[in-house]
Amino acid sequence: MAYVITDACQKDFLCATECTTTAIHPLSDEAGADTVTQLFINPDECIDCGNCISICPSNAIFPIDELPADKAGFAEKNAAHFQ
Repeated sequence: MAYVITDACQKDFLCATECTTTAIHPLSDEAGADTVTQLFINPDECIDCGNCISICPSNAIFPIDELPADKAGFAEKNAAHFQ
C-alpha cells in the first residue's frame, strides 16, 4: 500500500475524484458512502501517484512509510475495507 487514509478524513470525496486509478472508496454515490466514518485506499490499486495527498484539505492521507505511530492501525483498516 502506497498511501493510507486516517481518521482525520472528513469524507469530502475530493481525493476519490482526484485518484487516477479509482483506488479510493467509497465514492460519493457508492452504496455505504453514508455509513462509513472515512474513505479508504485499496492497497492493490494504489499506484503511489500522490494526487490524493495534494488535494486532501484535512491532511488525512500519509505515505505508509511516513504514517505516524499513533495512526499505524489505519494501514490495516484501509486494507481490511477491501477484503
